[in-house]
Amino acid sequence: MSWPENVGILAIELIFPSLYVDQTELEAFDGVSAGKYTVGLGQSRMGFCTDREDINSMCMTVVQRLIEKYEVKFSEIGRLEVGTETIVDKSKSVKSVLMELFEKEGCFDVEGVDTTNACYGGTSALFNSISWVESSAWDGRYALVVAGDIAVYAKGSARPTGGAGAMAMLIGPNAPLVFDRGIRASYMRHAYDFYKPDFCSEYPKVDGKLSIQCYLDALDNCYSGYCKKMGLKGNEVNLDYFDAILFHTPYCKLVQKSLARLALNDFIKNPDQSKYNDFSQFKDVKLNETYFNREIEQSFMTYTKQIFESKTKPSLYIANQVGNMYTPSIYCGLVSLLISKTPEELSGNKIGLFSYGSGLASSMFSITVKNNPDALKRIVDNLKPIRDTLDNKRICVSPEKFSAILQLREENCHKAPYEPQGDISQLFEGTFYLDRIDDMHRRTYKRFSGQILNGNV
Repeated sequence: MSWPENVGILAIELIFPSLYVDQTELEAFDGVSAGKYTVGLGQSRMGFCTDREDINSMCMTVVQRLIEKYEVKFSEIGRLEVGTETIVDKSKSVKSVLMELFEKEGCFDVEGVDTTNACYGGTSALFNSISWVESSAWDGRYALVVAGDIAVYAKGSARPTGGAGAMAMLIGPNAPLVFDRGIRASYMRHAYDFYKPDFCSEYPKVDGKLSIQCYLDALDNCYSGYCKKMGLKGNEVNLDYFDAILFHTPYCKLVQKSLARLALNDFIKNPDQSKYNDFSQFKDVKLNETYFNREIEQSFMTYTKQIFESKTKPSLYIANQVGNMYTPSIYCGLVSLLISKTPEELSGNKIGLFSYGSGLASSMFSITVKNNPDALKRIVDNLKPIRDTLDNKRICVSPEKFSAILQLREENCHKAPYEPQGDISQLFEGTFYLDRIDDMHRRTYKRFSGQILNGNV
């Protein structure tokens, strides 16, 4: 079998909860200053789940929708890998639950299980799937990558950085969105910036300041590694090299700071260019001493304002409206970018991506959008309804109700037996939901076939 060419994304599907809380209303409810969440974090709305949705049901929903939209047969998928940090069982993988969908079509020969490391699991699953397609193990079928999480926090300053969602990507040759082969850089090390040691709680332990430092340190190292590897191929990389630059998005404001950080990296590598005349006082700074330097941060954010508007801000639309999805975060940025332009505008683009997971694991890699108009148009057309759904078809829940729903999740996390209490009629049509948990912790699911009820709760 010959080496497959142009391995990349052939199909994408994204889902998010039908419920959201308005961040302006949440500011007032939490008694914080106006703009703390909306301006300080850059967030407008936050999606969240009732006890009717868990990681299994969300992944079932996104897989089934991709299959239906793109008319893919389950028998055409030879590898399925899930990236998630939302764990409901210490042994049984989410992938094994998804096999229920395959079994209905008599399909059992499907490689892959789950991969976990905070928000990086989806990227690891993606890299593994690309490697499978490009390996001697490939049997000519597609790989399906699923990334999903429910991000919830205890009451306090971290709660408005939550969110939820799931992504499915069909990987194979001759794709319109091609992963650049042999050009990616990773940075991995041990850190306790964010972790989940309590198996009886959905809430993480978070060291906020350390988390930001780890993120920026990883970004510096991944960008440096990517630039060096491209340099060996005779390509000079700086911000001008990319048509779009996407980042893992804990909250949107951090992404704007991260783009500015890449400009700082470019400056330190080559400080004598005329475009950097205003930064001469920073010529001798060391990157690892600048994580919380406000003067440098503000200077480079101002310098990159127009670059941010054109190359990064279009990727933040869904994150602004839903919040941090964890493992799907970087890929919902890709979806946001795809629905912000026409296929003609996207063709030929070079997209840089930075994926980060606390603890920590990170990579920078890139996608080239091929001149494959029909395949690209099909992806873009299938994603277009997302904007209308986000703007017009979700239910706005009051902060009081939102807090009560999270309290219910907290009190019943891992409880068995358990009968979920969430209102099924509020789900999007076609959503899989948790029907019950029996006294042996076995979960059963059903699919909602009705219509969503619009309005305020």
